[in-house]
Amino acid sequence: MELPRVGYHSGKKVFTDEQEKELTEYLMKAADAFYGLCPREVKELAYQLAVKHGCKYPKSWDKFSRAGPDWFSAYMKRNPTLSIRSAEATSLARATSFNQHNVAMFFKKFDEVLKRHTLTANDIWNIDETGITTVQTPDRVIAKRGTKQVGAMTSAERGSLVTLACAVNAIGNTIPPMFVFPRIRYADHFVRDGPVGSIGSGNKSGWMQETEFLIFLKHFANHTKVSNEKKVILLMDNHSSHLSIAAIDFCKSNGIVMLTFPPHCSHKLQPLDRSVYGPLKKMVNSASDSWMRMNPGKTMTIYEIPGLVRTALPAAATPKNIQAGFQCCGIWPYNPNIFEDSDFAPSQVTDRPYGHFSS
Repeated sequence: MELPRVGYHSGKKVFTDEQEKELTEYLMKAADAFYGLCPREVKELAYQLAVKHGCKYPKSWDKFSRAGPDWFSAYMKRNPTLSIRSAEATSLARATSFNQHNVAMFFKKFDEVLKRHTLTANDIWNIDETGITTVQTPDRVIAKRGTKQVGAMTSAERGSLVTLACAVNAIGNTIPPMFVFPRIRYADHFVRDGPVGSIGSGNKSGWMQETEFLIFLKHFANHTKVSNEKKVILLMDNHSSHLSIAAIDFCKSNGIVMLTFPPHCSHKLQPLDRSVYGPLKKMVNSASDSWMRMNPGKTMTIYEIPGLVRTALPAAATPKNIQAGFQCCGIWPYNPNIFEDSDFAPSQVTDRPYGHFSS
């Protein structure tokens, strides 16, 4: 005689272990390709699989054509390799351009330049720009429990943006940054409170343009003491402001070898993006929050940004962070096989090469 079960016990499984394994592998592959499924879609897929395989499932599934919340919770517990994550928005151009062909072409050209000019870590530089805004995202604050809405002061609804340009090399060195202000008439006192040695410029948009990039190149050459006898390689994205005739002529005349990343690949290949600008943005944001608390009733302007960067940049652009950025990109130590197949999964949707970038 079969004894009755007492206490809590798990319900009958809808799928076999092998079927659940296949479902789990599919979900992980979809997430690697940047087409991950949300919980509702997983439930709908489970229902479709149950119908296809002739599995016994609760009749309640038929009402909404998807598995129930109890099944989903139990499934997630049985598969701890899965978790619900907030996805980061990634453009189709980035996802499809970072493919094996483009990355292999970049490393091939990079290797040729290293061997041709006998360059070492001290000679490998990366330059890039990022935007710093006057309106921060407030940090978490302590407030009364149960309060429905907690506010924090910002300067305005929409902020003004200043472009910050930095240059770092593979051994962890930096040069003073450059600020590009959204002002047609620039004055030296704009960067008075900025990092020591920093320079500035201005234009209507506040973005780096051809004229400003040439100014930064001269600033770069002055600090690195580069020459035709002692060349360096400059890694950067292929933005049009970087590829003007004046900039290319200046680099050729001063021993600067320019090599651009494939289009839309800087999020994986650019050291500054990988390990410096993330911490910098967080530290500038916290410094902005502190400035607002220390200056109640005042509006933060673009002229406070250099002072905030002076505080945040040394903590973000540390030798350790910079070296980690070059290493995780495979640039130094040189490792063209740094990326795994899963890193290229999103590009398999189209698998199209660009095949054109400058050197």
